[in-house]
Amino acid sequence: MIELQHLTKRFATQGGTVVALNDINLTIRDGDVYGIIGMSGAGKSTLVRCINMLERPDEGNVIVNGKQMQDLRAADLRAARREITMIFQQFNLLMQRTCLRNIMFPMELAKVPKDKAEARAVSCWSWSVCPIRPMPTRRSCPAAEAAHCDCPCAGNGPEGAALRRGNERLDPNTTHAILQLIQKINRELGITVVIITHQMSVVEEVCNRVAILDNGTVVEEGEVQAIFSHPTSKAARRLVYPAGAPQAEVLPGHKLVRVAFGGTQTTDKPLVASLAIECGALVSIMAADTRVVNGQTLGSMLLALPDDDKRRALEYIRNYPGITFEEVNG
Repeated sequence: MIELQHLTKRFATQGGTVVALNDINLTIRDGDVYGIIGMSGAGKSTLVRCINMLERPDEGNVIVNGKQMQDLRAADLRAARREITMIFQQFNLLMQRTCLRNIMFPMELAKVPKDKAEARAVSCWSWSVCPIRPMPTRRSCPAAEAAHCDCPCAGNGPEGAALRRGNERLDPNTTHAILQLIQKINRELGITVVIITHQMSVVEEVCNRVAILDNGTVVEEGEVQAIFSHPTSKAARRLVYPAGAPQAEVLPGHKLVRVAFGGTQTTDKPLVASLAIECGALVSIMAADTRVVNGQTLGSMLLALPDDDKRRALEYIRNYPGITFEEVNG
């Protein structure tokens, strides 16, 4: 659905040239709910604006649904953008319009006949999480102020939706409801979704793949479960472990090992008990952490392995299904 090839974007400032994106290469598959995450200033906003050419990259290619976006003429680019819904961080709703007419607005710009636009808007409303029923017709609509009516399937039936941190002003319950709506749209309509955020909880809940940006470069990319269970880059570790990875004092005569399991560990054969029974290694659990990521339970443990049993225990862990590990120093 979306392919970014060697994407580079620079901005000229009074202090010199800033490289906002540096040789970005990403493939977002048809039907993905794809998260792009990073700390403030990592380049997330610039990246999503390059996807629909609100910002033109200095180098590289942006291919959306088979179209080379940077090569399109103005009229063709406008037509291509109609297949992409972008929900901005600000709600960008027109307060002089009702919720219904806000949903109809992009179709009016696309010259869709009024009766078809209204029918489509009412259909989109049925996907909405707005708590107000029936559809309000008054000018001042609390749902509009809360952006409950930002429906990614509004307009002419887009094939992709890019969500730009649209949920950060909402309370947790509403945020959860909107994420569930996005999952439903993705599942039932097959729409590809790109979520730009710095909130790990958003990626954990709905995304199947994620790219981590740091200083304008992709430092880690892949399945959400794999990256969250075993982050390898410093940027990923900062996001997965905002308070720092669990640490512990090294016990005399022991070596610390951090193990991570990615949702496949079985309860009938727990790792620590198996190490004791099958290897004779009396392992101590120094710290542990679990989290639910996209419906799967992921976790990590900081284990203290006796020096005498270290080699045998590490070999056992290496062959244990669904486990990754690394030796750590304190």
